[in-house]
Amino acid sequence: MEPRQTDVSIPMQSPGWGAAAPGPRSDPQPRDYVLWSVLNVLLWSALGGLGCLGFPPLFYSVKARDCKVLGDLEGARRHSDRARVANIVCSAVVAVVWLIFIIFLAIFISILKSS
Repeated sequence: MEPRQTDVSIPMQSPGWGAAAPGPRSDPQPRDYVLWSVLNVLLWSALGGLGCLGFPPLFYSVKARDCKVLGDLEGARRHSDRARVANIVCSAVVAVVWLIFIIFLAIFISILKSS
């Protein structure tokens, strides 16, 4: 019995740098921003128990993760975009509130020291 030869296809030209690997193309998986959302909830909770103001980004982050697990990439992208925007707004507001709190604290301490 003779061994069978198989056909092997070897490309004659190199695909070059930056060329995509052969096979089906797929878009990158959408991010879910869960860690950033949890951080926002914790930062808002540190501001006098206002953690509920950090829950909308967390809600969208969890929805994005659920959609990604179920294979609904369009829904995951939609919720991921909403989570990103909500996290940006939430982080900006919490930074401004913390800054105002620190300024008022510094003014209060300077008034106490001067009296």
